Amino acid sequence: MRLGINLGYWGAGMDGDNLAVAQEADRLGYDVCWAAEAYGSDAPTVLAWVAAKTERIDVGSAIMQIPARQPAMTAMTAATLDSLTGGRFRLGLGVSGPQVSEGWYGVKFDKPLARTREYVEIVRRAMTRERLTYDGEHWTLPLPGGPGKPIKLTVHPEREHIPLYIAAIGPKNLEQTGEIAEGALLIFPSADHLEETALRHLRAGREKAGLTMEGFDVCPTLPLALGNDVTALADVFRPYTALYVGGMGSRKQNFYNQLAQRMGYEKEAAEIQDKYLAGDKAGAAAAVPHSLIDQTTLLGSVERIAERMTAYAEAGVTTLTLAPAGFTLDERVAALRAGVEAMERAGL
Repeated sequence: MRLGINLGYWGAGMDGDNLAVAQEADRLGYDVCWAAEAYGSDAPTVLAWVAAKTERIDVGSAIMQIPARQPAMTAMTAATLDSLTGGRFRLGLGVSGPQVSEGWYGVKFDKPLARTREYVEIVRRAMTRERLTYDGEHWTLPLPGGPGKPIKLTVHPEREHIPLYIAAIGPKNLEQTGEIAEGALLIFPSADHLEETALRHLRAGREKAGLTMEGFDVCPTLPLALGNDVTALADVFRPYTALYVGGMGSRKQNFYNQLAQRMGYEKEAAEIQDKYLAGDKAGAAAAVPHSLIDQTTLLGSVERIAERMTAYAEAGVTTLTLAPAGFTLDERVAALRAGVEAMERAGL
């Protein structure tokens, strides 16, 4: 099992330290550094900056949002970043959610699975540097009856086939991800529930494509916080968990709430959502069960974190992405180092 880090969103208050965190991860031998985007900072700009200031670590988008860019633009960005980094780029894609897709980008959030499949096909076709044509439900290239003609990518990427990941939560999306991608970006993963909530669906998709899980990167992100008081550490993440389980998406379309339900927290997930959508964010955070936070984070001593890492490795995780928590740079760097020490203690 490999280690990665996730810098999250730029503009979250720790921007001045993020580059130092990425550089320390590079020095410590972390495999990949991911950056996110929603409706603030964009991932490619951050990744280009981090890549220019590091030497070995891969950089990846977790995620570049599908409604934000035409697929040919994404192919251009991926080819450019892969060339500039000497083959260190990983392309992570996701459909985002209905509020962002329709409210920020003005793109209807419909048929996300079909849209993702077409998007991936176009990106991959463009990366081959053949003249681009496509006839799908969501994209037709070139547009018929106009001046457009098939053209090809002029940039020569470092690699024609850049590793492609998809952020997936629901069973159907996970199955399609196993079928069409090289990796899955997972959030709120529990080692105890990983088989039923994710791996069996990914495996079904791989089988549909005539493939096995060999070489497929199962890549969950977990916050890591170092300390002796696990309860106090878990409480730090209550607002974060409540935001996703209670407030992301609409009442009918909240993928994180549905995931919590599949993990056995049906009643709790409903209460968190009711309170959050009613404006009681503090009440929503208080309603998050300690066990849900503890199952989806790495908290405690190095020894305890090592035990948890072993459980994730045994469950089938191949790249464990850490979001090192801390209020200062020193605390975040200490968390990074603890991640490496825990891996070594676990013999992974």
